Amino acid sequence: MSVASSMIRGLALGCSLAVAAPVGAQNLFDPVVLVNDDLVTEYEVEQRITFLRLLNAPGSNRDAVIELLVNERLQSQAIDSSGLVLTEEGVENGIAEFAGRANMEKDQFLTALQENGVAEESFRDFIEVGIAWRDLIAARFGARVEITEAEIDRALGSTVGTTGIRVLVSEIIIPAPPERREEVNQLAIEIANSASQEVFSDYAREFSATASRDDGGRLPWQDLNNLPPVLRPLLLSLAPGDVTDPLNIPDAVALFQLRDIEETGAPSQAFAAIDYAAYYIAGGRTAAGLAAADKLRARVDQCDDLYGEAQGEPEGILERTVLPPADIPQDIAIELSKLDPGEVSTALTRNGGQTLVFLMMCGRTSQVNEEVAREDAAAALRSNRINAYADSLLDQLRADARIVTP
Repeated sequence: MSVASSMIRGLALGCSLAVAAPVGAQNLFDPVVLVNDDLVTEYEVEQRITFLRLLNAPGSNRDAVIELLVNERLQSQAIDSSGLVLTEEGVENGIAEFAGRANMEKDQFLTALQENGVAEESFRDFIEVGIAWRDLIAARFGARVEITEAEIDRALGSTVGTTGIRVLVSEIIIPAPPERREEVNQLAIEIANSASQEVFSDYAREFSATASRDDGGRLPWQDLNNLPPVLRPLLLSLAPGDVTDPLNIPDAVALFQLRDIEETGAPSQAFAAIDYAAYYIAGGRTAAGLAAADKLRARVDQCDDLYGEAQGEPEGILERTVLPPADIPQDIAIELSKLDPGEVSTALTRNGGQTLVFLMMCGRTSQVNEEVAREDAAAALRSNRINAYADSLLDQLRADARIVTP
């Protein structure tokens, strides 16, 4: 996956601008690493650390940032060798798109960066490399990527007449309030490199906030189509034992490990809409908040019971929602995938961890002969395959490069 696309995906999953921690003072003109004939300077390292911390993105420690910048130097050199030239319009559109993912106008976003210590030139360089690398990969490998209807059916796991697919997955969801976001992101990167199912389960028992933690994060067999649409192609691209990249969700970071996958021999059921309720409890995942959730769980059997609980409480304490699976917020969709009607999850929080979400599954509406978002599935598969080509090329560039630390 390219550096730019990885950061943009991280921003799409949720970003907030916050004042970055100061970086140790050094000579900004000092060389940090020589990549063939191009230098990476201390200034560039400090700028990227500040930028990633503003995004609450993983990989903002010094060693990880240096690796990112080395990769970008190699990408830039490959771009220059190809003769690819970016248009100013393309760069401006890329900046506007990135800003839009933070729900900001371009000028507003650039001002926010500058106010927090990130120069416009540094951000522009980051965008230019990302766009040009994407274009280079598309030009070099795009024609090789052909997605078949059978692959789309497999990714969706929901087409009438096709064989159903189910998966064995382990999960870890780590609470990440603002003051712990950087610490949790670093831990999530460590977990993503888990060498075995046993190691992943040990992490789950120690750090996960879900009910599955006592089982080492291990979930029972699940129909692939019950999982959030964003997870399906990710899991299908894994081999048993592999772990997804960390997924930033509100107030938490999630990771999933594929343990096994099999075809069931029966068509898989699709759903047009999911009906769920969220009841908000003050205190977050404190002992008091969880105790209040346990008491509420003992009083309610179905979603309609929550209306009585909400009487006399502040407006907004209860939200009842019916949405297509693709439109459900990712963290909620992940929890709902594990629930049957009337079951409850208390793994999620809001308001920086201060509010506990008492999430109840109300019901699922079957989708009969309804066209699933095949174009979205095809795009996800195509993107995964293109990213694999990009990773392979970058690995080759690194193997052939002269990388020297002064």
